This record gives sequence, C-alpha cells and structure tokens, in this order.
Amino acid sequence: MCAKLAIFLLLAKFLGFFFLFFKYKSYFCISEVNVFLMNNQKYKIVYCTPAIYSAGGTERVVSFKANYFAEQLGYDVTIIVTEGNKGNSFFPLSEKVKVINLGLGFEDLWNKPFLKKVLLYLKKQRQYKRLLTNALLSIRPDITITTLRREINFINEIKDGSRKIGELHLSRANYRGVEDREINLFRIMFSKWWKEDVISNLQKLDRLIVLNENAVKEWPELSNLKMIPDPLPLDQKAKSNLQSKRIVTIGRYAYEKGYDYLLRIWSIVEKKCPDWQLNVYAMGDPTPYVKLMDELSIDKHRCHLNSSLVDVESEYQRSSILVQPSRTEGFGLVLVEAMACGLPVVAFDCENGPRSLITNGEDGYLIPAYDIEKFSERLMSLMNDEKLRKEMGERSLAKSQKYQISKIAQQWKQLFEALVV
Repeated sequence: MCAKLAIFLLLAKFLGFFFLFFKYKSYFCISEVNVFLMNNQKYKIVYCTPAIYSAGGTERVVSFKANYFAEQLGYDVTIIVTEGNKGNSFFPLSEKVKVINLGLGFEDLWNKPFLKKVLLYLKKQRQYKRLLTNALLSIRPDITITTLRREINFINEIKDGSRKIGELHLSRANYRGVEDREINLFRIMFSKWWKEDVISNLQKLDRLIVLNENAVKEWPELSNLKMIPDPLPLDQKAKSNLQSKRIVTIGRYAYEKGYDYLLRIWSIVEKKCPDWQLNVYAMGDPTPYVKLMDELSIDKHRCHLNSSLVDVESEYQRSSILVQPSRTEGFGLVLVEAMACGLPVVAFDCENGPRSLITNGEDGYLIPAYDIEKFSERLMSLMNDEKLRKEMGERSLAKSQKYQISKIAQQWKQLFEALVV
C-alpha cells in the first residue's frame, strides 16, 4: 500500500512539473506562436471583376493570381463576375478556385439607344449591388479585391467584415474619365463632380494597389496607395534564339493599343526589310486595321492580324522582337512576358507602364510618344543586328525575373497579414 502511494505521489509530482513547464513555455513563446499562426493563415479571398471569359490582361492576371493563391498558399478563393457564359475562363483556372456569375449582362447595353442604355444601366447597377451584397454576406471573406469597375460605386458600403482592396490596371488618364479634357461647360461641371466622386470612393478603400511608381505619382490626393506590380504569368520553359525574322505584338484591337501607329510604322519598315514578318495577336474586331492595311498598301503575306490566343509563350519563343505601340498602358504585361522569353522590346513612352519596365538602350528602346519615324528607325536597328538583339535580350530576361509570381505573391501575402488582424 505504501509503495503504491509513493508511486502515485511521484507521478503527481512529475505531472505537475510537466504542466508548469508547458505553461511557462507557452508564456515565453506566445509571440512566436502568434507569428506562426499569422504567417500560415488561410485567408478567404473574393475577387470582383466584370469577366474572365476574354483574353484581356486583367483577366489573365486575375486568373493567374487566383490559381497561385489557391494552389500554393492554400487560400479559399472565389471570383465573382457579371458577364460571360457560366463564368467560363479564357485562361486556365484551378479547380480550387470558385466562380460565381451574377449574370447581369452589362455588356448587352453597348448597342442600345442612349436613354434606354442609361435607364437599363441604373436598373442593373441596383441589381448588382443587391446580388454582390448577398454574395459577400454569405461568403464572409477576409479580403475583397475589386478591379475597380462598376462595384467601386458601392463596395465600401457593404458591411460583410472584409477588408476592401482596389486593384488598378489602368493609368489615371484612362480610368473612368477622371481626367476629362472636354471644354464644354456642362462637361467641365460634370467632370468635376465625377472626379470628386471617383476619388472619394478610391480613398475609402483599405488599400489601392497600383502597378508601378509612375502610377503612385498620378494620385497625389490618395493616402492609401501601395505599389505591387503584376506577376509574370509564364512557365518560362525556353527562350527565343532571336534568329527568326519575326516581330510580334499581343493585345486588343482598340484605339488605346495604337495599332494604327504600328501599321504606319510597318509600312515604312517592310519596304526596307523585305524578309521580315509582323504578327499581331489581339482580341476584338480587326476590320478597321485591315482597311488601313489596304490604304497603306501593306503586304498581307507578311503582316498578319490574328485573333487572340492562350499559348502566348510559344509565340514569343518563335519571335525575335516585341513591339508595343500603345497610347496608354497601366503596366505592360506583354512587355514582361516577352522579356522573360529573352526578347528585346520596342515601345512608345506612353502613360505609364513601359517607362517603368524598359531601360532605354539596354533591354529595349523607349520611343518618344508617337514618333513613328524614330520607332521605325530603332526597330530596324534591331532587325538588322542579331548581336544587338541577343545582348538586349539577355538583359531583358534578367530584368524579368523580379516579376516572378513567388516574389509578387509574397507582397500580397504581407499586405493581407497587415490588414487582417
């Protein structure tokens, strides 16, 4: 009996010591435990964007980041769209990423008469506010990221508990008519009110993400800015050997992409470099540009206006130079993609992406805005000098590495940790 009692007391003493050890260990290590939990938190993220069914730059970036957040960081990711067929994505989308299509069809209004368009827009906007509010209250995300389209008018009013982040893919001059340059008195008055309303909504966001330092300088009124560039959405399986006599550009058949400039440039270049080809891959209607080709007597066997494509990497690898004649760029994702495949790049120094990516004369050429003659001259200097192409291509490849998704995602992760306490 005494032996059993002695064993019991020793066991109790040992267990007491064990309990006190872990009690004080947790006391001294509590900050480390909190840091561990914070750094491994699996956030619930919602993206709000109009659509993911088309081949646009925003659609590409949103899909790519959503995949990485879900697959590599283990986040619960949902994309909410208003357009498209069942929320189908043009770009590959992980099975772990959920898509909710609210089916509002704002794009159906484009060809309506003005008055009918306004009335239907207001009706759809009310529906959007109600449906998005219900969705966010149901999901209860930690973070809601908006690409700053129609929902910016009301997203800060939705009390779902999430932090609201705006992600701006356009330059200020190209965002929602903030800088309207009309001289009509009514337009001036309306523009002033519109600008104040837009800026007020942007200021209410927990953070407004812009893509480069030039964009930061465009918004002196805002104190919630943070710069995080777009990530490089390529696997980088191989680089171009820069020996093919082939020039490429990728984008949209739209005014801001400057393909009218490009065709005028090519009408000069093709006469002096008869063994080279130009390939344009873009979404939209190329008809106006086909007509311009006819007006400029451009050889259609050497200048090809193609539709958009998914596998852009293969096109970069088959080409030797990328050209970007845009009038405006929020970032210039195709520049980074082409540089990652070792291509030298030639672009206009427009607002405001190219100047943040290209070091003139080192990894490409930055051309004074809309100087067609200078663009033609610099382009032909690359076309006629393979050694120069390869030197610039090596430097462009090296520069592209800082846009790897692992590095960019880390910046987003740190932002989430700072906002979600």
